[in-house]
Amino acid sequence: MRCGRRCILNTMMRIRPILVFPIASLAFIAFPLFAQQADKPKPEDTEVWEPVPAVVTPGATPTAAPSDAIILFDGKNEDEWVSAQDKSPAKWIVSDGVLTVSKAPGVGNIETKRTFKNYQLHIEWKVPENITGSGQARGNSGVFLASTGPGDDGYELQVLDCYNNKTYVNGMVGSIYKQAIPLANAARKPGEWQSYDVVWTAPTFNEDGSLKTPSYVTVFFNGVLVENHFELKGQTLYIGKPFYKKYDSAPIKLQAHGDHSEPLSFRNIWVRELN
Repeated sequence: MRCGRRCILNTMMRIRPILVFPIASLAFIAFPLFAQQADKPKPEDTEVWEPVPAVVTPGATPTAAPSDAIILFDGKNEDEWVSAQDKSPAKWIVSDGVLTVSKAPGVGNIETKRTFKNYQLHIEWKVPENITGSGQARGNSGVFLASTGPGDDGYELQVLDCYNNKTYVNGMVGSIYKQAIPLANAARKPGEWQSYDVVWTAPTFNEDGSLKTPSYVTVFFNGVLVENHFELKGQTLYIGKPFYKKYDSAPIKLQAHGDHSEPLSFRNIWVRELN
């Protein structure tokens, strides 16, 4: 059957609505799909770009001071230290790059001239090879992470020879004295250098002197984790229960313990403030 021009136009008009309806329907269905894709979480949603951390150049070795460290002892002098008793110049012994406890009468403990709040500390120490004594009377000293004032015990990380030397475990090397038993005994032999790497978070206080947040400490002893973000109960007391006493920032103190054994030595002491 032959179909003229009018016939062809009539046929197209009948087909056109059929073609338009599916296209419009697809657009209606696709719109919610596009909206869902737009609301879908993207990796960029959780990317944080600022503030950019400061560039710090690490030391040549794991124990060397990084570029932003405050050098407390580099083997040359005691310029960063004073007597803990009266703030006079420190009088320990500096020889061959090493700082050694002085047992001369009236010398006693030393502490940093500067005060610190939150920080990272590296310190190396050595018990003499010919050490004598036993228990707490064998290479006893301490790193006081916050020396809060005359007459206060402060917060002590215990130094002691615990290589085949038995003592109470909350007073052994690596302990937070009388509070935290170390997770391991990583002590080297007497005569070998040992190291502490410490992260100290100072306590904070309310205006009335009450505790706001406690202090925390993490300690690596010779590279071994021995205190894992331990929450202190207050100052580390020789006798009695610990308590908190308000302070803002404090020096770091090294102890000249009167145990009558051979004196300890220290070297390579540096600190990074974490304020």
